[in-house]
Amino acid sequence: MSKELLGALTSLEQEKGIKKEVVIDALEAALASAYKRNYNQAQNVAVEFDQKKGDIHVFAVKKVAEEVVDPRLEVSLEEATGINRGYELGDDIKFEVTPKNFGRIAAQTAKQVIMQRVREAERSIIFDQYSQYENEVITGEVERQDHRFVYVNLGNVEAVMSSQDQMPNETYRMHDRIKVFVTEVDNAAKGPQVFVSRTAPGLLKRLFEEEVPEIYDGTVEIVSIAREAGDRAKVAVRSNSSDIDAVGTSVGPKGQRVQTIVNELGGENMDIVEWTDDQAKFIANALNPAEVVDVIFDENNERACTVIVPDYQLSLAIGKRGQNARLAAKLTGFKIDIKSETEAEGLFSDRQTSEASEEPTPEDNESAEDDTAASDDQE
Repeated sequence: MSKELLGALTSLEQEKGIKKEVVIDALEAALASAYKRNYNQAQNVAVEFDQKKGDIHVFAVKKVAEEVVDPRLEVSLEEATGINRGYELGDDIKFEVTPKNFGRIAAQTAKQVIMQRVREAERSIIFDQYSQYENEVITGEVERQDHRFVYVNLGNVEAVMSSQDQMPNETYRMHDRIKVFVTEVDNAAKGPQVFVSRTAPGLLKRLFEEEVPEIYDGTVEIVSIAREAGDRAKVAVRSNSSDIDAVGTSVGPKGQRVQTIVNELGGENMDIVEWTDDQAKFIANALNPAEVVDVIFDENNERACTVIVPDYQLSLAIGKRGQNARLAAKLTGFKIDIKSETEAEGLFSDRQTSEASEEPTPEDNESAEDDTAASDDQE
């Protein structure tokens, strides 16, 4: 057993990168617990493993005391000095208590400890490897699917993609190669758990970085993304160089760059809009392809505004099922109320009429002056 154990420890260090000392420390602690459990012992026990011979020794550790209360834990000063005259009160003395049949228990315990350490090491390696890919895009292969998840093989680990992270316009089949965005790597008790997504805005950002060198190197920056996965997305970009058009660069010659991303996402439509410090202009850009006549900000809510569009552009500005307006609101962070020019004229006309009715008329002023005069006469 001793030679086999030494060989196993050496192999672990070479093949799995698990240091021999780490396993030995764990093994000694496990053997101490096994001794107490199997031999019904309560005393303080230490186990030592001889790294040269592979032998295992069990010691009962007792403290030198002037008066022995518990002989399992204490030894008298007289007995201690009989062993070695150098012992003093409070010293710990080891008495070997290795049972003759302890080898079988030691072998079983060693096997369990080594297997546990191997599992822990493999988990640690996988966690360290995939935690580096968090918030990155990685290609995997679809393995299987159930009512909750699509399971994607990333090589050394099986990632899970929940229903909300699956594209509604996609069907996933076994052995399909797909690009996924790693949203989280959790070092769970059962092993590292990798969560991936096809709907996260981060996937779109990373795909643009792959296709547009100017975005990858920071010359063009993606400021915000609003996405309804599988259907439509809006991406706000700005250029950090006066010589580069952010929107044109992102779209690419004849739309080739953005078309590659659209194809990867199963036909998801893309609106690339220019980000600007001018909030009114940015909101107008976000409502592309609709024209915007004016943007009026709410005095009572700094993150709300009313957008006025030509009458014939109202349905385009709102979009199918309100999608264009909804994505523009997500992209800009503003609550957007869209009105046609006719609606806006009627609304502001009513407001002016209401405000005018609240102002005092000349007749009201004369009546008020008469009332004041009458009051003065009475006095």
